[in-house]
Amino acid sequence: MPQSLSKVYLHIVFSTKNRVNLIPEETRSNAEAYFVKVSSNLGSYTEEIYIMPNHVHWLCTLPRVLSISELIQKIKISSSAKIKEFGIPNFTWQKGYGVFSVSQSRLESVKKYIQNQSEHHKKFDFQTEYRTFLKKYKIEYDEEYLWD
Repeated sequence: MPQSLSKVYLHIVFSTKNRVNLIPEETRSNAEAYFVKVSSNLGSYTEEIYIMPNHVHWLCTLPRVLSISELIQKIKISSSAKIKEFGIPNFTWQKGYGVFSVSQSRLESVKKYIQNQSEHHKKFDFQTEYRTFLKKYKIEYDEEYLWD
């Protein structure tokens, strides 16, 4: 087979440093648009994104030529600088992240989940949500090292 092809969907989740509410609603759409633009330039296509005041849910494709960690590093560095330009001078993302694979058959339900972030977080906080994902995907973790 002479051609290398792939379509890997990822649900990526990470928070602001110490989960501080730094991203105001009036900045959200510009920050989301910036994610879409930068990731597209990297060969990753955004299926859905929602940025909460203290974390992001991003459903995207994994570029064939980048590792997951490279993709996230590039988007965090670039978006952090851009969000600072939006008038949030001390903005920083957390060091870690969560990445969850999404099958084609679950794509629409994950999109809906991401679209409804503001409703989900009326019921539970980011830390509870994140622990739920880790349990659902059977990812072992040590609570001591989960947060920064």
